[in-house]
Amino acid sequence: MEKEQVVVGIDIGGTNTVFGFVDRNGKILGEDIINTTFYGEIEVFVAALYEKIMLVKSRLVFDVEILGFGIGAPMGNINKGTIEYAADLPWKGVIHLAEVFHRHTELPVIVTNDANAAAVGEMVYGGAKDMKNFVVITLGTGLGSGFVVDGRLVYGADGFAGEIGHTLIQPSSDRECGCGRKGCLETYVSATGIKRTVLKLLANSLVSSELRAYSFDELDSRRIFEAAKNGDVIALKAFEHTGAMLGFKLADVVATTNPEAIFLFGGLALAKEFIFEPTRESMERNMLSIYKGKVKLLPSELSTQNAAVLGASSLIWSNRE
Repeated sequence: MEKEQVVVGIDIGGTNTVFGFVDRNGKILGEDIINTTFYGEIEVFVAALYEKIMLVKSRLVFDVEILGFGIGAPMGNINKGTIEYAADLPWKGVIHLAEVFHRHTELPVIVTNDANAAAVGEMVYGGAKDMKNFVVITLGTGLGSGFVVDGRLVYGADGFAGEIGHTLIQPSSDRECGCGRKGCLETYVSATGIKRTVLKLLANSLVSSELRAYSFDELDSRRIFEAAKNGDVIALKAFEHTGAMLGFKLADVVATTNPEAIFLFGGLALAKEFIFEPTRESMERNMLSIYKGKVKLLPSELSTQNAAVLGASSLIWSNRE
């Protein structure tokens, strides 16, 4: 029986790393997850990841042939196969990820920014299939962004174009970012950012809130979302503040790239209208008049867990066409 050809798409996040076996049509035949921070050194992490991939492969219903590995990661550089100074990953400095991966396989390995991978996934398999100008914002542990202009993903001279998560939203802020600066957008607009906002609101107010029951380590964006659905005042204020900041920045993005649509995906985007509504309102309020009412703010049409996996896998597929 002929083997099913697949690509392994890998999404390296600040908390977890997700991978999946993706066929040419974007169908995921099997997937799994490992903890990003558990293994320490990059060599140990890659060895554990590769071993887990091969284990899952052996358990697939289909007999598959792997054609390559597409990897999305924060600060991934497609030109060099590296991760460089990623604020939300445990490995610092320049990490030669493709080189380390090639110690386990001779197959093609392509590394790119995780948000760029998600943008490719949205363009190939999701809601941006018929669009040539759009932006994808990933709202996870940090904030990533991928820009497609005139049908082409924007990489820039060094492969790092479009890092709006590390543009300043509060220049006078004392809120430290993992990149070493203060006041970056992702310190406010991300799963960790909204948690920090909630903690500040709790500290500055005596209002009753169910979020007071959680310790620092227990509090996360999912619990904040649940509290917002229950009408919790602190949670609702946190989403309003977070959306207002994101919308303010997206108004600048619109002026820079003139996109047809902006897609939000990631854990924080699962809060739906709690994050979409204040973001949309702020974006429209702060936009130049010639853009008002023209730019759609949309949820990703790919599942949150699979968007970057599909996008990363398409890096290999597109190279074979």
